[in-house]
Amino acid sequence: MNWKTPQKILIVDDAAINRQVLGDLFRAEHTVILAKSGEQALDRAGQHLPDVILLDVVMPEMDGYEVLRRLRADPRTAAIAVIFITGLDAPEDEAYGLTMGASDYIAKPFNIQVVKARVNVHLRLARQQRLLETLANVDGLTEIPNRRHFDERFADEFDRAEREGSTLSLALCDIDFFKQYNDRVGHAGGDRMLRDVARTLVAVCRPEDVVARYGGEEFALLMPATEASEARRVADEVRRAIAELLTESDGEAGTGVTISIGGATMEPGRRESLEELLAAADGELYRSKDAGRDRVSWRGIDRATASAHAEASAS
Repeated sequence: MNWKTPQKILIVDDAAINRQVLGDLFRAEHTVILAKSGEQALDRAGQHLPDVILLDVVMPEMDGYEVLRRLRADPRTAAIAVIFITGLDAPEDEAYGLTMGASDYIAKPFNIQVVKARVNVHLRLARQQRLLETLANVDGLTEIPNRRHFDERFADEFDRAEREGSTLSLALCDIDFFKQYNDRVGHAGGDRMLRDVARTLVAVCRPEDVVARYGGEEFALLMPATEASEARRVADEVRRAIAELLTESDGEAGTGVTISIGGATMEPGRRESLEELLAAADGELYRSKDAGRDRVSWRGIDRATASAHAEASAS
């Protein structure tokens, strides 16, 4: 998470003067997005995913209550803080808005300082929540995505590949003889190697690829919309880069510490389960290990081979 990135505030009001006053209040420090109707608000909320929404209640065609209901029903916007700013200032109006899921309620005519103070509270809460979410998805040692994040992205990319009829390639990478290396150089040296491997993987892989620590000395590479030949090429580059890195890190030539990679590609028209694709990549990793390590083993996935890999993995 980049702490220098301005947070985003969506201001929704059918009155131009209110949009201008509130926009001018926050524009110097934050990214301000304006909407003059409920439909426009929903569209821009889904597009920009703001940190806070300032929402008028009384608007033509679609009022603020209906906008809030739809925001809460959309998984993308359900958690965004929504502050009602409205002329409906009766206690029962405020209670109704809060019951519906509003994060705060400010009555018109509003006090500029009060609006700014309350919005800043919710912006801080949004930043803290995003930081917690980021930390929950990052491996503490290598500072790359962890298994939890990988599992979520894998499921998302698998679903997208099925919807769009595109390929999806997956590689599992395991450092060879890591236990022996760790015993020889100590845990600090082993941790240093894992960090070096993670940095190298990120540097070699493409921006659209997902690099994650899968567990222990194992890493996963997820390559959306990537044919088997291209994915294999990336994997070969990774293997060569890691071999050079590990030799230099250890300071001794010929230590035998290398990396083995197994991968599988799900092709369009041959749809199998996420678990079968993972089992196929895992089976290819074991094939690399059995063949002598320091190599890449890859194959496209189809129904027969996926089932065979799943059975072999389970046995």
